[in-house]
Amino acid sequence: MIAFAGFVILWSIFSSIVKTDSVQIPSPHQSWYALTGTAIPGFAHPFPDSISGAEAPYFAENDGLDPKSINGFAKAEEIAEQRYLESQQDRVDNFMEKSRQAAAEGDAEKAEKYKGNAEMFAGKTYSGNKTFYDQIWISLLTVSIGFFIATIVAVPIGVLCGISPLFNTAMNPLIQLFKPGSPLAWFPIVFVVTTWGIDTPPSDSIWQRALWTSAGVVMLCSLWPTLINTAVGVASVDKDHLNVAKVLKLGWAKRIWKIVLPASLPLIFTGLRLSIGVGWMVLIAADMMAQNQGLGKFVWDMYQNGDTMSTAQIIVAVFVIGGIGFFLDRIMLVFQRLVTFEDQNV
Repeated sequence: MIAFAGFVILWSIFSSIVKTDSVQIPSPHQSWYALTGTAIPGFAHPFPDSISGAEAPYFAENDGLDPKSINGFAKAEEIAEQRYLESQQDRVDNFMEKSRQAAAEGDAEKAEKYKGNAEMFAGKTYSGNKTFYDQIWISLLTVSIGFFIATIVAVPIGVLCGISPLFNTAMNPLIQLFKPGSPLAWFPIVFVVTTWGIDTPPSDSIWQRALWTSAGVVMLCSLWPTLINTAVGVASVDKDHLNVAKVLKLGWAKRIWKIVLPASLPLIFTGLRLSIGVGWMVLIAADMMAQNQGLGKFVWDMYQNGDTMSTAQIIVAVFVIGGIGFFLDRIMLVFQRLVTFEDQNV
């Protein structure tokens, strides 16, 4: 608590000092306002010009939230989506009523036409702007896909490296060559692969090429900790356990499944914990490059705006990214402790 309070005090001091002609480091109060859109009682309004006359209706409908704030914009989009759905349903009902009238008059062709129009409007989906909260879920989906593929690739290769010294000797140069690769370097290669291998999806689909490109970059950057830790864990399995397997005449597959994997699980989960952290960190840069509708794109868009309000929203995004990364690390730590037999403090 004391450390965090000291951080906030230093942040407040620097925010009053670091200024340029067009922007300044936002204060904690301004960052809070950028998130919630509501000023803290007792503090002056942090962005006096943030609400224009054209946006006043949104401001009123959002219970006093500034529509330029993260929460206010999400509320405004929620209202816009609700209006869109209500308008669409009115059109569907109108065409269906016309279809019934035409059918009653004996004009089957016109009735079918009106019915087709009703089905067309009923099949349309709302395609409004992605809000900050939508982008969080898209980022979590993207990193989950990349992490899952990385795990499927890394664990079998790591097991083979740990079991076979010859295979490890063959793979080690490739691992050392590709492990330091930057996500910015991997991006053009992954982009070419996804463009070649994935057909262009509908515009309202979440499964865009950009999402798969970001997931591919996450996979290529996050598989190495799992691969290396798996190889080390398998190679360090107690030889007495393996000798017992020989005495029991266990087959190769059963030996791996019954002895090697259970004994190396603690190190495997250490690698997975490192991998999810690397993947989440890499994702932001990948989203920026691929223009995937995730948190990286949000940070990039706010940077392009270039004002103090946008900088405050970037600070909010930094805290959210850090908080989610901490939460993902805690989840992996729980799983790691479940398969670790000695005390785990870190």
